[in-house]
Amino acid sequence: MFDQNMKKEIIMEHYSNPLNRGIVTDKTYLKVNTNSESCIDNIDLYIKIEDDVIKDIRFEGEACAISTSATSIMIKLLLGKTIEEAEELMKNYNNMIEEKDYNSDILEEANVYEDIHNQKNRIGCATIPWRGLAKALEEYKKCKWID
Repeated sequence: MFDQNMKKEIIMEHYSNPLNRGIVTDKTYLKVNTNSESCIDNIDLYIKIEDDVIKDIRFEGEACAISTSATSIMIKLLLGKTIEEAEELMKNYNNMIEEKDYNSDILEEANVYEDIHNQKNRIGCATIPWRGLAKALEEYKKCKWID
């Protein structure tokens, strides 16, 4: 789908100019933290869900190029999606990382991580935001977060 140069360009663009970076103090956002036990990556995700649709996602924290770009790309994919669509994206992303069958078409730019399994120490970096999303969706389903 993407050649190696294009993958690097996409990753560096999302690292240098990540989407929706910034702290949110609005209480209608669900806040979750996700981090790595083996490196500096530590990201807070702020997710606004209304009527089972992801209306906004913001993030803040300290993270490497892979984690930051993976977060930015995830945000781009998820804005405006339903919870069901977000879960389908998450399932396909995780399957891609784990070298299982997945639908590459729906992952769009997230396909830049299709070879991350070759760098075992970077898998955690590429999955940090998605682990945060899983936590947020679990919390949302428990509480049916309402503004």
